[in-house]
Amino acid sequence: MDFRVHADQEALQQGIRSFCEGRIAIDQLRELEEKDAFDRGLWNQLAEMGIFQLRLPETAGGLGLGCADAVLVFEELGRSLAPGPLVWSHLAAPWVDGAGTGEVVVGGLDLIGAAPQPILIEHWAHLDVLLLLRPEGVFRVDPKALEARPIATPLDPLTPVHHVESLPPGERLAEAAVAHRLWLEGAALVSGQLLGIAEAALELALDYAKKREQFGRAIGSFQAIQHLCADMFVRQEVARAGAYAAGATLDHPEVGDLERAVGSGKITAGDAAMKNARACIQIHGGMGYTWEVPAHYFLKRTWVLESIFGTGDEHAARIAERVESGT
Repeated sequence: MDFRVHADQEALQQGIRSFCEGRIAIDQLRELEEKDAFDRGLWNQLAEMGIFQLRLPETAGGLGLGCADAVLVFEELGRSLAPGPLVWSHLAAPWVDGAGTGEVVVGGLDLIGAAPQPILIEHWAHLDVLLLLRPEGVFRVDPKALEARPIATPLDPLTPVHHVESLPPGERLAEAAVAHRLWLEGAALVSGQLLGIAEAALELALDYAKKREQFGRAIGSFQAIQHLCADMFVRQEVARAGAYAAGATLDHPEVGDLERAVGSGKITAGDAAMKNARACIQIHGGMGYTWEVPAHYFLKRTWVLESIFGTGDEHAARIAERVESGT
């Protein structure tokens, strides 16, 4: 099997990147935060580009692409820190009418593992449907029927959250096997987003290192900074291998252990995004800790994405169990 990105995939990825650079450039994040993290116009544009219908068959109005293609697309969405419940709406397209076209905004909660406490719902104010992934299946809930309290200062300023005390059973849409499959697909797409964050953090750090001067020289010429950037690049490429392999294995499960491939992708991408975001802040020095420097957005979004569809520790435990059992 050939794991390399082919020309059509490169064109797809470049098209998404060009759109994001023009519509959600890094210097526009502060404006988006102050206005409203959820931009309905942006959401509709993403829908028109086929983000949510990417893997629907052409007979259903989709593009008929695979998970490997979706990982590449979500890599670019992660690189630009595109806001909104992107992964959930993408996953919901086959199950919720209007999700694929962007008319219906779908959010979700991952309840496959331990029940989260407290219960926090992202982008609640803009959701039309809330999906619950439980060990026993996929369930649909009306988010407006929940009593939700806004969190005044969310961790990621581009990801508003609301707290709810409890969740209703909801309407069952699919059985346990579908819930598990959606959980794996969600983890792979989030791995793509985390890979994009790792790349963007490295790009921002390199740009600053080339321009910032100390003692009459660009700080990028200092060996300590070069080592930091080299480590960032290595982590990025390890994450790329893991995230791409997760998408490819979901499309062709016969090539390897699906659980291990997806888990490895989430672990390596999460590690790369977290450490690259921190290194980016470090390279910016004292400026790196200020709100004006966008480096903090990468770290905060990583914390949010690391917590959904299985944390790195949860995936590591699952892989360890499979290795120990010989499966």
